[in-house]
Amino acid sequence: MLGAAYLIYLGVLAIRHRRAGTGTDGGDSHRALTSWTLLRQGFIVGVTNPKTIVFFVAALPQFVNFHAGVIPVQMMVLGFVFVLIAFVCDAVWAVLASSAASWFARSPRRLAAVRATGGGMMIGLGGNFALTGNKG
Repeated sequence: MLGAAYLIYLGVLAIRHRRAGTGTDGGDSHRALTSWTLLRQGFIVGVTNPKTIVFFVAALPQFVNFHAGVIPVQMMVLGFVFVLIAFVCDAVWAVLASSAASWFARSPRRLAAVRATGGGMMIGLGGNFALTGNKG
């Protein structure tokens, strides 16, 4: 219930602040982040992502051939391949997201509508979680 309430709260905040940084909010509430700040935040998210940790601990060793020898080198090569694939995929998503964000940002009205829609979806999900409860 606490998670559902928090999700609803975030949705309400998203709707209330949908015009922030669009030039129609009456002030300069948009704070630009440097590339290094964004890179640092992305690195921290990637390194602390539970899915990545689980993959490296549980799934990656399944691909090691114990009869081929030098297990640490195999793990490093497999880890490097994983990081390379993740980097390429994330770079493609970043370029696509940047293009979409630029398109939305060209129209303050369009950007506010997308933010309000996202807030509404968060409220709907929070309400769904609150009403359905834990069936397990």
